[in-house]
Amino acid sequence: MKLTSIAKDILRKRYLLKNNKGKVIETPAGMFRRVAGNIAKVDLKYNKKANVKKVGKDFFDAMIGLDFLPNSPTLMNAGTKLGQLSACFAVPIEDSIEGVFDALKQMALIHKSGGGVGYSFSRIRPKSDLVVSSKGRASGPVSFMHIFDKATEVIKLGGRRRGANIAILSVSHPDIIEFVESKKNNELQNFNISVAVTDEFVKAVKKDAYFSLVNPRTGKTARRVKARLIFDKIVENAWKHGDPGIIFIDEVNRKNTLKLGKIESTNPCSEVPLYPFESCNLGSINLSNIVNDGIIDWDKLQRIVRLGVHFLDNVIDANIFPLPEIEEATKENRKIGLGIMGFAEFLIKLGIAYDSEEAVQIAERVMKFITKEARNKSVELGRERGSFPNFRVSVFYKRFKHMRNATVTSIAPTGTISMIANTSSGIEPLFAISFERLVMGRRKVFEVNSLFKESMKIKGMWTKKIIKAIDHYSSVQKIKDIPEDIRRVFVTSLDIKPEWHLRVQAAFQRFTDNAISKTVNLPSSASINDVKKVFMGAYEMKCKGITVYKYGSIENQVLNVCEECK
Repeated sequence: MKLTSIAKDILRKRYLLKNNKGKVIETPAGMFRRVAGNIAKVDLKYNKKANVKKVGKDFFDAMIGLDFLPNSPTLMNAGTKLGQLSACFAVPIEDSIEGVFDALKQMALIHKSGGGVGYSFSRIRPKSDLVVSSKGRASGPVSFMHIFDKATEVIKLGGRRRGANIAILSVSHPDIIEFVESKKNNELQNFNISVAVTDEFVKAVKKDAYFSLVNPRTGKTARRVKARLIFDKIVENAWKHGDPGIIFIDEVNRKNTLKLGKIESTNPCSEVPLYPFESCNLGSINLSNIVNDGIIDWDKLQRIVRLGVHFLDNVIDANIFPLPEIEEATKENRKIGLGIMGFAEFLIKLGIAYDSEEAVQIAERVMKFITKEARNKSVELGRERGSFPNFRVSVFYKRFKHMRNATVTSIAPTGTISMIANTSSGIEPLFAISFERLVMGRRKVFEVNSLFKESMKIKGMWTKKIIKAIDHYSSVQKIKDIPEDIRRVFVTSLDIKPEWHLRVQAAFQRFTDNAISKTVNLPSSASINDVKKVFMGAYEMKCKGITVYKYGSIENQVLNVCEECK
């Protein structure tokens, strides 16, 4: 295995099994062998003569070669007593004290097992609304968010990482402004927040029209306000704090593969829209490993896609779910989310700049191929094992005779597993050529992109002068000693205009069943108007959601560059 020192450190501290004294008792290869064996055994449930040894070896080879990695809970918990393997959950919150605290308990159990949770707080009555039973006044959804935040603070995910949550509120909720501003004083640190924006709202913003805020308890209009007032508050807070993001909830439901009612929430990073109590297990293909000598190995990609779908479908059956409601909802739809990481390095190996028409075209081509092959494998599994129980109320019912999974593709941020694989995150561009990374919230590590270093060495240009220059700039665009062809390919997130971030995301979204976790990184000099353009551009390009982050918006950010590159 070609593991970096950072990858080894992450695996040692977070993933490898330990004894009762906290001593590591497993090697990285041993971890992959444990996971592969546990997931492969599921085949026996459907075929008593299944060649589990071969399937396990195929799974092992893909993981140890860093061609495919499942989400973190699978790596941590497969083959252990805990056995909870999913990263993504959605918990409903009903408008009652019992409903809120039921959800709080469910969150605690999910966090304890290693998962993250998404919630819609949109059903909770607004602040100062009537509480019929006591004749008192309601405190509103934001007050309850603080309770969830405090609980998360003291519960680490499986004892290994802090809990991840997303709070979603409908743009039509009367407390929407309080929600949008809820993180302005450095509060709710254990939450991402996103506004569920509707087509009606966007149209009202464009027309500078009034928009109705509706009390969810009564269904009646509480008041009407200028839509732009709300939109400006969303933009202002995103510009200042990186929150809220936006979920285009009507687009989510238009593209929903199931006809079981409207979806209101997503997983913590917004790449998987989920019904109440659904979970989804994720895995990512390392696209950087699919290029050989500047050529895409389509046969290898097909093989890894099919293996990934097989693996993730098996995870559903191997899983020990934290709640019976979650097991029932998950198995009704059998959603999986096969995605990618290493897209930026994939482009570099092909000699393609991220901010180019060619990059947009190859994004579409690759994702179309992945989803088609993933669906073909899901049809095959459906024929062998049976379609998911809600197949008859899916968009696939009239198109296919069988389908094992209601969704097959999703693009996650791949934060930690991309560090293990030593590649770029998800579909993000390179953050910088040289930068400082905060690892697991505490250790600072200085990194230089390995592909850039290799390219300069091949040209005989890896000199002290160049090293000093990239340490100073973190980007290569101002270093004229570096050849133009290298500068063109090694563009970074802060070099790229926002429109290219959006165009790449939209290209992938066109061929992705679920959604995409993507952040448009903006320089510290970005204006409020830049954020407005990103949000509106994402809507026009039919993205399902979008997040912006202006460099330096929060303290202790994970990735940092030199002063001159902000």
